[in-house]
Amino acid sequence: MKRKLIFTAALVCVTLYVPLSLFGQSRDFEMNGTVLVKYNGSAANVTIPAGVTAIGDEAFFRNESLTNITIPAGVTSIGERAFFSCSSLTSVTIPSSVTSIGYNAFSNCQKLASVTIPAGVTSIGNAAFSDCSSLRSVTIPPSVTFIEIQAFSGCSSLTSITIPSSVTSIRRSAFYECTGLTSVTIPASVTYIGDLAFAGCTSLASITIPSSVTIIDEGAFAGCTSLTNVTIPSSVTHIMYEAFAGCTSLTEIIILSSAITIKSQAFADCDNLRTVNVSRRTYIREDSFPDTTQITYSD
Repeated sequence: MKRKLIFTAALVCVTLYVPLSLFGQSRDFEMNGTVLVKYNGSAANVTIPAGVTAIGDEAFFRNESLTNITIPAGVTSIGERAFFSCSSLTSVTIPSSVTSIGYNAFSNCQKLASVTIPAGVTSIGNAAFSDCSSLRSVTIPPSVTFIEIQAFSGCSSLTSITIPSSVTSIRRSAFYECTGLTSVTIPASVTYIGDLAFAGCTSLASITIPSSVTIIDEGAFAGCTSLTNVTIPSSVTHIMYEAFAGCTSLTEIIILSSAITIKSQAFADCDNLRTVNVSRRTYIREDSFPDTTQITYSD
């Protein structure tokens, strides 16, 4: 009996020792199994312990001390608001094991200048990097199929963006008010450009819309004041309300579609747009263009 008790006690000690040694016996890391629930420390440089498989919701929420974070291989998900408003965080490398980045995961990290999103990520949540005003460039991996709502909105230092051919939809406000963005090439896989997707991108001087796009939704390019010319491919069936409203430098539009609906105010306040040539089968609302725009029709 005594020998059995000694064996049981030893087994309990070993069982307790494994998770303690796994996580460095640090009280800074609050764990639920292998999920990092909360970081309670105040260090500037943090290495998440090996063995962690997920970073939970709000794990580093509003941690103003954090400047660098090392995420180990084996982590598969970064939860909602995990690093929300970490105001001193400057860079992050996400390991290839990660497949999902949650809603608002890095939102409002205003000093975050660079981020590497690995090829294994298939889901980038709404507003995941919104208002990261120091973020200069992002490469979206070819495993992503949707650029979600507000994913990079307010990233005012973003000058270039590489969108892979796996992406089929750019959703609402995805790049809203990315005021440093100068050019975007949208791949031929994209069929939908969402409402306000590039609205307020005041430095955007050129945009290539591929022949796969069918809908340019409400306000998609509204307020892109540096945009000078646009070619609408033959695939587009609808240009929605205020899609290009307030594009004050826009002087030329080439509409290749032979059957398209152009909604109310689609080109409102495009005061430098003088002439537009469209097919006779194009449906145009009376106020689609400014009063000063001359519309000519072709067969």
